Amino acid sequence: MIGYITLGSNDVQTSAKFYDQLFSEVGASRLWDTPAFVAWSKGDDSPFFAITTPHDKEAATVGNGVMIAIQAANQAAVDLIHSKALALGSKNEGDPGLRQAGYYCAYLRDLDGNKLNFYCVEK
Repeated sequence: MIGYITLGSNDVQTSAKFYDQLFSEVGASRLWDTPAFVAWSKGDDSPFFAITTPHDKEAATVGNGVMIAIQAANQAAVDLIHSKALALGSKNEGDPGLRQAGYYCAYLRDLDGNKLNFYCVEK
């Protein structure tokens, strides 16, 4: 149902370096790479993720209540991504841990303030 996700960024190249580090841990690599638009994909039929300079040339802002959840392979991967994101300058929005229905999650804000959740499902 979801084809892709696009988030606005005020510094696409700095954000791209941030996401390169995180997405390498979930098996995604750059699909497109231009000065104003960078996208990552796992190379399968899953949705791609992109950052871009807003089309209207206004500042990128954070959507209140918006969060993007990105699946990781296991708890160790969630822990690693969360730790790496913090080291890269993101803001912690929730330490890694088991949540309802067997979801192991870690929450953070990217360099532009967008809320992300890296998760895996423990069965």
